[in-house]
Amino acid sequence: MDADALVGLTIREARSLLDSRQVSAAELARAALDRVGAVDGRVGAFVSVTEDLAMSQAEAADKRIAAGAAAPLTGVPMQLKDNMATRGAATTCSSRMLEGFVPPYDATAARRLYARGAVLVGKGNMDEFAMGSSTENSAFFPTRNPWDLERVPGGSSGGPAAAVAASECVYSLGSDTGGSIRQPAALCGAVGMKPTYGLVSRYGLVAFASSLDQIGPITRDVADCAIVLSAIAGHDPNDSTSLNAAVPDYAGGLGAEDLSGLRIGVPREYFVEGMDAEVERSTRKSIALLEDLGAEVEEMSLPHTAYALAVYYILAPSECSANLARYDGVKYGFSDRAADSMWEALERTRAEGFGPEVKRRIMLGTYALSAGYYDAFYLKAQKVRAIIRREFQTAFGEFDAIVSATSPTTAFRLGEKTSDPVQMYLSDVLTLPANIAGIPGMSVPAGLSEGGLPIGFQILADALAEPTIFRIARAFERASGWNGKTPPI
Repeated sequence: MDADALVGLTIREARSLLDSRQVSAAELARAALDRVGAVDGRVGAFVSVTEDLAMSQAEAADKRIAAGAAAPLTGVPMQLKDNMATRGAATTCSSRMLEGFVPPYDATAARRLYARGAVLVGKGNMDEFAMGSSTENSAFFPTRNPWDLERVPGGSSGGPAAAVAASECVYSLGSDTGGSIRQPAALCGAVGMKPTYGLVSRYGLVAFASSLDQIGPITRDVADCAIVLSAIAGHDPNDSTSLNAAVPDYAGGLGAEDLSGLRIGVPREYFVEGMDAEVERSTRKSIALLEDLGAEVEEMSLPHTAYALAVYYILAPSECSANLARYDGVKYGFSDRAADSMWEALERTRAEGFGPEVKRRIMLGTYALSAGYYDAFYLKAQKVRAIIRREFQTAFGEFDAIVSATSPTTAFRLGEKTSDPVQMYLSDVLTLPANIAGIPGMSVPAGLSEGGLPIGFQILADALAEPTIFRIARAFERASGWNGKTPPI
C-alpha cells in the first residue's frame, strides 16, 4: 500500500487496514517514522524518535493481530509527551536538567498502551517541565505550528499536538496542568481532552503541580479520543490520587445524533477582554450549532472566574517549587562537578540545568510559601480555589455542560509573547479553571480563521461526566464538518 496513504489516518481507519491485512503494523510504523523524517525538521514535534522500539513493538503487534488478539490500539503508531517515564527511552522534560535521563520504569499510562499493543514512535517536545503556553520554553528547540510554521503550536503539549496535526503519529498523550492539552489542541486543529483529576494515573508523569496535573489524549477526532481514554483510564494503586471508579466504554456512547434533553451553560465571563473577534464569532456560531442540535442553551455566570488566573499562578508555582527541589545534582540528572563545595555545586546545577521560565516559577512559588507570605498568598489562593470548585458544582446542578472558546486567540507568532510573561499566561485564562476545580474538559476544532488558523471550542462537565462531553463533542463534530481538514505541510 502507498506510504502516503498510511499517514493522516484515524485509529479506526488504521484498525480496519490492520485487521483486513491490507497493511502490517510494521508497514504502518515505517510510514510514521518516514513521515517524521520528512517533516519534523520543520515542525520540531519530537525530542527523540524511538525507531528500534517502534519496529520491535510493531513486529509484536503483527503477531497479536495474526493470533486474533488485537485490541483497538494494537499496531497503531503514537507519541508520548516527554514528561512521561519510558523504560529504556530517554525522558527529558525538554530540560537540560534531565538531558539523557533514561527511566528504569514505564509510566502507568504508557504501560497500559503497551499492554494493548501500541507502537511508540517517539517522545514529544514540550515547554520545559511543562511550564509554558507556546513550546518555546523547550531547552532544545521550539516546536512550530503545522498550519503556519512561523507560529506557535501552543503549550506545554505543543509537540504532541503538532505531531498529530502534521500526521507524524495517529495519536499522542499530553499532560494538562492549566490547559496544556486543550490549548495546543485548539491551536493545532486537534481534539484534546483533560480528564477528571484522578481518572488517569499520574504514576510516571514527572510532576509540575501535583494537584493540577492530568494526562490525557490528543487525537484527530472525538471517537479516537474516546478509544484512547478508555485504554489509559482506571484506578492505579501506585498513585494515591487515583480514583477507584469504574471506567465506562466512552466510545460506546457516541451514537446520539442530537443533543435533545441537555442543558448547556454559556458563562459570560468566558468572553474575556482581548479575545480575538474571529474567535468570539466562531464561539457564538458553535453555541448556535448546539442549539440547532437540540440542546437548551442559556447564558449563566461564573463570577469567580476572574480570580482563577491569580489562583493558578500562586498554586502551580508553589507546587512546582516543592516538586523541583529534588533536582539537586545528587540523585540523578544534570550535576555540576566543577564547584568547590556542595552548596556551590547545588547552586550551579540548578542555575545551569533549569531554563528561565522554570526559574521564574520556582522563585514565585518559593516566595508564596515563605514565612510571612504563606497566609497572604498560598492559603488565600487555596480558599478561593474552594470557592471556584463550589461554583462549578452549583453550576452543574443546573447544567449538563458548560461551553466556551478554548483559547482567546488563534496561534500567535513565535517570539511574540516571550518578553511578556503576563501576556503568555493569559493564553490559558479559559482553560485553567477546569484544573483548579478538577473537572474534565475537551477542546474540539470549530473551524479556521480567515488567515487559515484553527479555532478551538471547549466543553466542560462535572467530575466523571466524560460521557456527556463525548456526546456533545461527537454531535458537534459531525455537524460542524471539520473532519478531514489538514494543515498544508
